[in-house]
Amino acid sequence: MSEELYSDRSGHSCVVFRDLVQGEGVQSNQFLLFDSEHAAVIDPGGELTYNRLFMALSNYTKVRNLDYVIASHQDPDIVASLNKWLVGTDAKIVVPALWERFIPHYTRPGKTEGRVIAIPDQGAILNLGKLQLKALPAHFLHAEGNFQFYDPISKILFSGDMGANLCPRTDLDEPIKSISEIMPYMEGFHQRYMNSNKICRYWVNMVRTLDIEMMVPQHGRAFVGKKVVAESSWTGLRTFSVALICSHRRTTKHLKRTKKTVESRISRRQRKYGISTVIARERGY
Repeated sequence: MSEELYSDRSGHSCVVFRDLVQGEGVQSNQFLLFDSEHAAVIDPGGELTYNRLFMALSNYTKVRNLDYVIASHQDPDIVASLNKWLVGTDAKIVVPALWERFIPHYTRPGKTEGRVIAIPDQGAILNLGKLQLKALPAHFLHAEGNFQFYDPISKILFSGDMGANLCPRTDLDEPIKSISEIMPYMEGFHQRYMNSNKICRYWVNMVRTLDIEMMVPQHGRAFVGKKVVAESSWTGLRTFSVALICSHRRTTKHLKRTKKTVESRISRRQRKYGISTVIARERGY
């Protein structure tokens, strides 16, 4: 299924494809941006999505003439189909600079030469027709080199894995009305992948300066409306922060107990064999 997230009379539109992944693969969303006869795809996915996405895109634009194939980071559900896009289109491949020398592993030698646009760490602006698409740094959320994309015309933030919610597939078309209803599908994912409270706070401080009407993650349902977006940013962050802090405390206590156990065992071995601490550690005591 595809859904038009935004469309206006000037020829600007944003489309999401939510049901292209079949089988055991994790659900993922793919996005088409279209402006003044120019088009870009964000996070097209891998082999599981390529054929169906290509056919779906052909309903909106001539696929070979795509301007950009954009990858927010390097994961297989983001851009494992890179080789096919290089062959099937004339598009430039837009990736974080950090992964510029890694993504050629998805294709054959020489295929990426002259085709890659590397986004510097501080971000960039991609011109697509009249649209100036902003690449916003979101490093460590979750990839070390990672970007989110903000469309100032539609006021949509394509947030990648931030806000991802692994909800039932039957609910994908339903907009999120409150953070409480979606939290059970978000919490585990974010506690595992968004593992820095400091980075999360940087992200909040960045996005709160933007005029956002909709936040659309790469997995799951969309956050629609300024109030819901704001609530998801602040309340969600507080929830994840508390969970991460508690998890850190539990881990720290466990490490302290482990250290005491090891030191006690070394001490007993020292007394028994009359050897130094260095030798005890070398022998694995």
